[in-house]
Amino acid sequence: MDAAAYDASPVLIVGAGPTGLAAAMSLARAHIPVRLIDKAPRPNPYSRAIGIQARTLELLEQHRLIKPFLELGHRARVANLFSNGMRLARLDFDPLHTRYPYLLFLDQSVTERLLTEHLATLGVTVERGVELIAFMQGSASVQATLRRADGRTEGMRPSYLIAADGAHSSIRHRLGLNFEGKTLQQSFLLADLHAETDWPDDEFHVFASGDGLVALFPMGHGRHRLIADHAVARSGSTAPSPPAVPGEAPPDAAAPSLEQCKTLIAQRVRERVDVSDLAWSAYFHVNSRMVDRLRVGRIFLAGDAAHVHSPAGAQGMNTGIQEALNLGWKLARVIGGAAPDRLLDTYHAERHPIERDVLRQTGFLMQMAEADHGPLKLLRERVMPVLAALGPLRDAARATISELSIQYRRSPLTLERVLDGGPRAGERAPDALVHVVDGPLGRAPGVGCIFDLHDPAFFSLFLLVPPLPVDGTPLDPAAKHAPPPDPELEKLAAEVERLLPNAVRIWRITDTSGDGGPALAESYGRTRPSFYLVRPDGYISARGRTGSDLHGLVRHCEAWFAVGGEIPEQATL
Repeated sequence: MDAAAYDASPVLIVGAGPTGLAAAMSLARAHIPVRLIDKAPRPNPYSRAIGIQARTLELLEQHRLIKPFLELGHRARVANLFSNGMRLARLDFDPLHTRYPYLLFLDQSVTERLLTEHLATLGVTVERGVELIAFMQGSASVQATLRRADGRTEGMRPSYLIAADGAHSSIRHRLGLNFEGKTLQQSFLLADLHAETDWPDDEFHVFASGDGLVALFPMGHGRHRLIADHAVARSGSTAPSPPAVPGEAPPDAAAPSLEQCKTLIAQRVRERVDVSDLAWSAYFHVNSRMVDRLRVGRIFLAGDAAHVHSPAGAQGMNTGIQEALNLGWKLARVIGGAAPDRLLDTYHAERHPIERDVLRQTGFLMQMAEADHGPLKLLRERVMPVLAALGPLRDAARATISELSIQYRRSPLTLERVLDGGPRAGERAPDALVHVVDGPLGRAPGVGCIFDLHDPAFFSLFLLVPPLPVDGTPLDPAAKHAPPPDPELEKLAAEVERLLPNAVRIWRITDTSGDGGPALAESYGRTRPSFYLVRPDGYISARGRTGSDLHGLVRHCEAWFAVGGEIPEQATL
């Protein structure tokens, strides 16, 4: 995380989909040398994953990459679930505590292009038509053999290898890892087409019936993504046999036609939907599987190489991007010689439970949506409307779908101390409007937002100090005076900077008023003085107040983020 590139062997990333691109972005931003290869000669032009969740958008903002996504994507603020013509639930995302209270729909091909263009500004180019054909691990590197499209081979010794090569991962197969789970029996139809409807274009709809499942997602300008379980298989007619691997079309199956799409919609949707202009269509098959290990020595698995599941909830691509950003900063810290190797074990410790939950949730949602009899149908049609009317359950559903509820509270990388409100250690660091008293790089006092202050190439240590004047009225953003330095917090800042040289940015902030974001007290509680240590991936590693909590933070940083530290007794992997 130093300002200059480390003199180290590059990290080899195999697979230039969203997961591989995000991993390269995280490493390159921390000045870690990277090689990103993909055996495909060109990017896939079709839109596969299309939904970008609020948490992923927040992370893109912190990487200074959000603007083109918002310009090109289409925002859907409401989800509707119907069963046999009756609306069971309507979930709006407006109450989410984020500046992105919606699901952003954007072609995966565009997402990949934007990430690729951003990588170019960081000095990384995707090497296409290059395949990893052999590898062997050593104690200090990985011996890898690459083959180009013209047949030429090349040997290299990357420091680490990230397998982001998709559901059919050759790296996973060569490692002999179990891909545990089950093969689902349904085939699914996927189509991008134009649809005329009577509902607003900022809402998406899922229709369940005895004939099967249909979902329509708006892509903007009348374009929609259609997903449906395979109609022929449902009808009892001869259907292509399901493939044995995830994501493939059934063997010898022609792409779905516009007429097939029209017939599906007419059978299952009791609303006006007129479709035309089929741009692309395909069949695909869904598995629900995951590996039991995300790390094998110097090799890490991420994205579809590590887990595949139902598309319900638009979780797959987002999960891959977020685990790539979780891994990236840890690799950067270890490669730079500034942290112990055991920091890399926390990638599995933190992300594997989340992957397991995603598989469970998406599998259950798909089973419930498709049920045409029995307890799951009863749950969908009788129980769900009652539950959906309960405020706390609606809030939980919003937070889960948007992935704002993802947290690492049980991670060994968390140091939690009780404060008066605010996010706990292990939770995402929310945005807030603050008055900057002082900061790194000669930052002058003024008003700013937490997301603007945090740089994902660094840790951020936020020192929350009492505002002036002392009567509790808000601090004037234009005021030249500042709260007096707190000796204990200043000592803490010096110790953390000593432990994390060139890897932490320290901000003294206090409360202010105005538009532009939630108040600091609303997002981070009212304890003053206090501190929050935010990891490069935007999650809180530690929080506390003056006194013994300061010593605990120093020990925490020594144990996990600096070489030579010992693991505290209460922290185990």
